[in-house]
Amino acid sequence: MSALQTHDDNPAQWQQNDVAGTMHVRSGKPVLDTSHKAILYLENISVSFDGFKAINDLNLYIDAGELRCIIGPNGAGKTTMMDIITGKTRPDTGQAWFGQQMNLLDMSEAEIAQAGIGRKFQKPTVFEQHSVFENLELAMAGDKGVWASLFATLNAVQRERIEEILGVIGLQAHSQQWAGALSHGQKQWLEIGMLLMQEPKLLLVDEPVAGMTHQEMDRTAELLISLAGQHSVVVVEHDMDFVRSIANKVTVLHQGSVLAEGTMDQVQNDERVKAVYLGE
Repeated sequence: MSALQTHDDNPAQWQQNDVAGTMHVRSGKPVLDTSHKAILYLENISVSFDGFKAINDLNLYIDAGELRCIIGPNGAGKTTMMDIITGKTRPDTGQAWFGQQMNLLDMSEAEIAQAGIGRKFQKPTVFEQHSVFENLELAMAGDKGVWASLFATLNAVQRERIEEILGVIGLQAHSQQWAGALSHGQKQWLEIGMLLMQEPKLLLVDEPVAGMTHQEMDRTAELLISLAGQHSVVVVEHDMDFVRSIANKVTVLHQGSVLAEGTMDQVQNDERVKAVYLGE
């Protein structure tokens, strides 16, 4: 049993002890309870596809405000893990909790997103025929409907929020530029900005620096580091130099479970990691 899985700290036990306290809010954004430090709990998660065990008794804990890097060879289960967190895939066994009281396995993809989990896929998906500013506005649309929002008048608070995110992602000078004319790296930053407009508490970021220049990689590292604290950030990445530049803690997945966890130096010096991932 891990340090997190005490009688008082086990999310399953909280549910049994206080069913009335379980947060499964379907209208409005649920209240996220991270008073026990962790924001994400994956416990004893397993899932198989046509007999192949993509996730095998996975246990993973992410703290509130943490920046965590997930590495591992192809087929290690990284994408499936993110699919489970976001509700796209349902595990065969195990538990997945967001904070102390939100059971992700009882929630739809839309409910999970509304609760505060945002996911950025490897390939950026932006509205290329709209400006950078409009992309951020569309991301803020919420229940209004994205196209209707283009004809609505922004209030001062909304405009200030967009300007704030433009500053965070470093695209102030490109606010009126069509998104389709941005560089690959800039599109990645814009998509991160679009996620931030939805005020997520946990961001899942898949291979953010694939195809980037070294300068863009450096800027992306600065951006992700700046988000930690106010947000929890989980980064799946293959570029080891990039991982080293941002990670305090690294988790290595292999065959659907955690093989090693620690600092970059610790996992790089782990003989098991060398054998299965680093090719030594």
